[in-house]
Amino acid sequence: MSDNIFNANAQNIQQIVEASKQRPVVMNFHSAQVPECAQVTQALQVEAQKRPQHLVLAQVDCDSQIEIAQYFRIQALPTVLVLVNGQPVDGFAGPQPAEVIATMLAKHLPQEWQLKLEAAAPLLEAGDFNGALPLLREALADEQNGETLLALAQALLGLKNADEAEVLLNQVKLEDQDSRFTSLKSQLTLLREAADTPEIRALQNRLESEPDNHALVVELAKALHLAGRNEEALEGLFALLKTRLDAADGEARKAFLDIVNAIGSGDPVAAGFRRKFYGLLY
Repeated sequence: MSDNIFNANAQNIQQIVEASKQRPVVMNFHSAQVPECAQVTQALQVEAQKRPQHLVLAQVDCDSQIEIAQYFRIQALPTVLVLVNGQPVDGFAGPQPAEVIATMLAKHLPQEWQLKLEAAAPLLEAGDFNGALPLLREALADEQNGETLLALAQALLGLKNADEAEVLLNQVKLEDQDSRFTSLKSQLTLLREAADTPEIRALQNRLESEPDNHALVVELAKALHLAGRNEEALEGLFALLKTRLDAADGEARKAFLDIVNAIGSGDPVAAGFRRKFYGLLY
């Protein structure tokens, strides 16, 4: 039996009820004398085994635990109750198909986007922003809200992607602008300031006076990339590649592809510029 599946009895029932303050507890009142109970029990066990971290299944054998059944005023078998914070909030009496049982339980379990945030949380904590990024992009695609926007913005700031992080932070609603939001906005400001380096400014000034210096465009793009200003870097290189694919003796093309690959296929900026580049080729 799984760690989250218990046989309820007089000795552990209070502990089981208390557990519902951390995660939903599903109480399955059954009897070997009622054949319809077996199908419901099997369906509940399948669901509990799928979500060991999010669901507790308490099996109540009404043949031996009549006092518990009486306490919860069970009048028919099988009966299923969902406890949250010690109180029944949902359930059913009588046999139900596995699909109906799964749908009922889903209302009280974390949604897909929440599971992805949960999986990404330790990666963010460890500073593994590249590892967290795909999960957080999927979570945001599933559900755009304050939690998903802030989590993805945190990862992007960790990867020095100020442009996309700023877009996401600007989408956070006023009611979701908590202390985490304030902290991320401060990180964005510091990242912007750090990215505006004297080296970049000097290269930009030189390029203004030498607009046809293709090698200088490549040098500036590399500096912008190192500062996390990937969109600016790719824009400058792409503008050059549109005029000549072999600009700067092929260095512009190489730098463009290196930056696109470095920031990853899941990055929308990289994906957009990769499509544009393929358009030039074909």
